Amino acid sequence: MRTSSSGDSARVLVIGATGNTGRHIVSRLMELGLTVRTATRGERPTDSTAEHVRFDWADPASHDEALSGVDRMYLIAPGMVEDPSTLMLPFIERAVERGVRRVVLLSSSAVPEGSPGLGTVHRYLRERVPEWAVLQPSWFMQNFVNGRHHHGASLRHDGVVVTATGEGCVGFVDARDIAEVAVRALADEHSHDTAHVITGPQALSYGELVGVISQVTGRPMRHVQVDGEKVRQHMMGAGIPERYARLLAGLEESIRQGTEGRVTDTVSRVTGRPPRSFEDFAREHAAFWK
Repeated sequence: MRTSSSGDSARVLVIGATGNTGRHIVSRLMELGLTVRTATRGERPTDSTAEHVRFDWADPASHDEALSGVDRMYLIAPGMVEDPSTLMLPFIERAVERGVRRVVLLSSSAVPEGSPGLGTVHRYLRERVPEWAVLQPSWFMQNFVNGRHHHGASLRHDGVVVTATGEGCVGFVDARDIAEVAVRALADEHSHDTAHVITGPQALSYGELVGVISQVTGRPMRHVQVDGEKVRQHMMGAGIPERYARLLAGLEESIRQGTEGRVTDTVSRVTGRPPRSFEDFAREHAAFWK
């Protein structure tokens, strides 16, 4: 797919520009010649020359400046909010009123259209926004190399990952591959107008995943299987709020039941290249676990 002349002149708002996907989206859009405005609650990205504004989902006073002159935007939900639709829908409605035509939303493979929260935002985009795409990635590989994530911290410090997933498999995906799909959804001449379920090239159980890490690092790693209540308590002990921990525990139990075991061709089909494997990702980041 190619970027049109209209895409070249677009101004794209990227919310969450310092995140796992956002920072890659910013750099790639700028390489393609699009004008990018980054929006974060804190400081501007240090490695970007893009326009920048302060943005806070909970502060409507920050919204108008973010939207000024924008015709496309990339959205991630506010963190640790039980129902992000209450903050996101009024903003999206305002954005469309001000001339935004294309919206790309980062959701999750675990969130179907129409379900509470992001599923409600998904449905709103399809029904109300002129051009749209919803990204529904599987679980991020980056969770395992982030010291602030409970899995990354536990693996690094203790060589252990604790879940309620049993032998259930997940199509773990590199955030950079998600970002490449987002770039195409934002920059392509024709709007995608669809939901993209995004996975890596294979579905792995958590036991298989820690086995890969053990192999590339030479350090023994273990997957400790517990039930939903125990994993909820484990997450709360890692600082995750009770309601969010309950949500995550429920998602892990659904993995146990096989809901995330699929693999899709989305990355290859949309970007023209295959997604990264977890083994390649683990070799790239092996120093994190040593």
